[in-house]
Amino acid sequence: MTSVAAGQGVPDGAGQAGQDDASQEKVSWHDPKRYAWMLGLVVPAIPFLIWWSYQGWEGTWAMHLAWWMAPIVVFGLIPLLDMIIGTDGENPPDELIEWLENDRYYRWILYLFLPIQYAGLVLACWMWSTYELNVWDRLGLAISVGVVAGIGINTAHELGHKKVEYERWLARVALAQTFYGHFFIEHNRGHHVRVATPEDPASSRVGESFYRFWPRTVSGSLRNAWELEKKRLARSNKGPWTLRNDVLSAWLMSVVLWGALIAAFGWGVLPMLLIQAFFGFSLLEVVNYLEHYGLLRQRTAQNGRYERPTARHSWNSNNVVTNVFLYHLQRHSDHHANPTRRYQALRDYEEAPQLPAGYASMILLAWIPPLWRKVMDKRLLDHYDGDITKANIHPPKREKVLARYGAKATAG
Repeated sequence: MTSVAAGQGVPDGAGQAGQDDASQEKVSWHDPKRYAWMLGLVVPAIPFLIWWSYQGWEGTWAMHLAWWMAPIVVFGLIPLLDMIIGTDGENPPDELIEWLENDRYYRWILYLFLPIQYAGLVLACWMWSTYELNVWDRLGLAISVGVVAGIGINTAHELGHKKVEYERWLARVALAQTFYGHFFIEHNRGHHVRVATPEDPASSRVGESFYRFWPRTVSGSLRNAWELEKKRLARSNKGPWTLRNDVLSAWLMSVVLWGALIAAFGWGVLPMLLIQAFFGFSLLEVVNYLEHYGLLRQRTAQNGRYERPTARHSWNSNNVVTNVFLYHLQRHSDHHANPTRRYQALRDYEEAPQLPAGYASMILLAWIPPLWRKVMDKRLLDHYDGDITKANIHPPKREKVLARYGAKATAG
C-alpha cells in the first residue's frame, strides 16, 4: 500500500498505480513541504503585522522600519533563510502526481490568500487615511502593499492556468489590485506560445538590462493582450469595444475596486493605490526578466519553426524558502511543459539551467545590471557551451555582446 503524508489516505487508483509500476515496488513518499506551504499566507497578512507593530512600537524608531516590513521580509529575511535552509530537488513519484493534484488542501491555501490580500489592502487604506505619517512612512506602507500585490499576481498566475472556471475568475480578482488584469490573457495565450523567442515581450535578452526590459515587456504585453482579444472577438464578428473583451472587463474590476476604496477612504488613498500597483506589476516583470534570461528556442531545419519548449528554456531554482512563498514558481520548466499542473506537483529537471540563488535574491541582482551580468552571463555561456550565438541577444546590443563573448564562442 502506498504511504503518503501522515493522516492522508490514498485513493484506490493511486494505490493501484503504485502497485502497477514497472518495478512492482512499494512507494513510500510524503510531501516534505506539505505544511510549510501555509507560510505563503504570511505575505498577504503583512499589513496586519504592520498595524500590530504600530500599536506596540508607536513613537519608537522601530516603527519607521515597520512600515517597510514587506520588502524587509521578502528581500532580506527570505534570501537569508534560503542560504541557511538550502535547496530541495525532490520530485513527487510519477504515480502519485494525480493524487497529489487532487488534494484540495493545497487549493485552499491559494484560496485563502485572496481574502487576506484584500482585507490587508482595506486595512492599509485605513491606516493611510487615519494615521499621521511622514513621507518615508507612507512610501514604506505603499511599497509593502505593492509587495503583497506583486506576490498576489503570482497567486493569480497559479490560479489562472487551471481548467476550473471559478479559479480562473479568482485569478482576475487577484489581479484587480494592480490594474494588471490583461496579464491573464497575454501570459496564458501569448507568453506560453512565444516563450524564449525574440517575439516574446516577457522573455529577456542578453545585453538587455531590467530597466530596458521593463518598458518593452509592459507595453508589449498590453499590446499583445489587446490583439489576442481583438482577434478572438473578430472570429465572432464582434469589435473589441465590448465588456466581452477580457482586457476591458479585467480593467473594469480594477475601476470598481479602486472606486470603492476611494469612496470609503477619500481621494487621499489614490497615491498609495498608484504606488502599490506600479511596484506590484514591476515585481512581476522583474521575475519575468530572470525566468528566461538569454534562453532561446532554436529554429528547426525541417520547417524553420521554433523547437518545442523544453526544460532548457527556463531558469530554475530549488531554494526551499522562496519556493514555499511563491508556490513552486521556481520550478518553471515543468510549469511550461505542464501549464495546468498544480504547484505542489511541479517537478525539477536536471537539464534545466539553475539559478545560483532563489528568486528573492536574484531580483536584487536584476536591479543592479553590472552585478547581474557578472553573475548570469557566464552561466548562460556555460549553458550554451560557450556559443553566445545560440542565446537570445538584444538586437541593439548584438555587436557589443558578440565582441565581448564572441572569441570564447569561436573557441568553443
